[in-house]
Amino acid sequence: MAAGRAGRGARTVVVGGVPAGLLQDELLADILTIHFQTSRNGGGDVEEVAYPARGPGVAYVTFEDQEVVERVLKKDQHLLQDKRLARPYPLTVTRYSHSAFLWVTCTLSLAVFSDHLVLEDLVEEMRRQSPALSFGPLRRDGQIAARGSFPALRGLREFLLLKAKSLSEEPRREGKPHQRPRRKMQEHRGAAETRNSAREAQREKQVLVLDADIYRYMRCFLPGAFQGNGVVISAVTDGDIATVCIESAGSKAGALQGLRAKKTIEGYSVELQKVLRKERICLKEPSRAERQRHKQLCERLRPRFPKVLLIPWDTHMDLVGPPADVFGLAEEVKRLSG
Repeated sequence: MAAGRAGRGARTVVVGGVPAGLLQDELLADILTIHFQTSRNGGGDVEEVAYPARGPGVAYVTFEDQEVVERVLKKDQHLLQDKRLARPYPLTVTRYSHSAFLWVTCTLSLAVFSDHLVLEDLVEEMRRQSPALSFGPLRRDGQIAARGSFPALRGLREFLLLKAKSLSEEPRREGKPHQRPRRKMQEHRGAAETRNSAREAQREKQVLVLDADIYRYMRCFLPGAFQGNGVVISAVTDGDIATVCIESAGSKAGALQGLRAKKTIEGYSVELQKVLRKERICLKEPSRAERQRHKQLCERLRPRFPKVLLIPWDTHMDLVGPPADVFGLAEEVKRLSG
């Protein structure tokens, strides 16, 4: 490395929206290299393009000089164009250490909108609303896969909830207000009071959706966040998502405790999204012996990187922690494993 040259992490950007599956990975890496070496894209000399990185559609581009990173990030829009591609593809470009979890995958069911909207039109509206997300094909049963950052997926969720709410209110706005007889009102009030009394005798529940790796990191390094007084906190992980359930006594004080616990967990989650990084080390031979060897190597290096969480899987290992520590540990593992 030349004298005064910035560290590799500072010279690396994360590129999302790469059109996975259309061409061979090597060709897409070449096209990305050409794109980021072109001056009109703010580019410069490229040291390396790692594709796929965390998964399909994501690449790491490392430049010779850090100045190129700043120019690339200032460009308003990156469109990947090549004669081998049927159309231009918009790319999202962020700093390597800017966000820990650029890619979360979830499956959305749009079937509830089928009686009110043309689903193909709704998908186009979703694309315009959430340009940072990438979408799979719309299936016949109304399901569609969405990939992107956790905050972007959360924004899409809010958009769809508002859309559903506006559709449910349409008949109410078009029709006349319905006058309910006094007796019916009294019966309704009595039934509501009975339900409220029963609810108070039960436990109140708060549900919170987190990135699964953020949840695992919090469980390991911030266990106190899940130990609120008077609340019972449990969680179920499903792929990239962890659903946290916070139960408290069905009283006013219990409800306040549950809300306080939820706010605490949400606050930690938001902060960790900003400061953590995730790196994936794929196993060359995903055998039991290979997994054990990598795990032992990581455990041996862990004292040097105490803030990194190691998550072993059958075919790879995920490292989650502060950017410098994660990058340093990943480089050491790759170097020592040959």
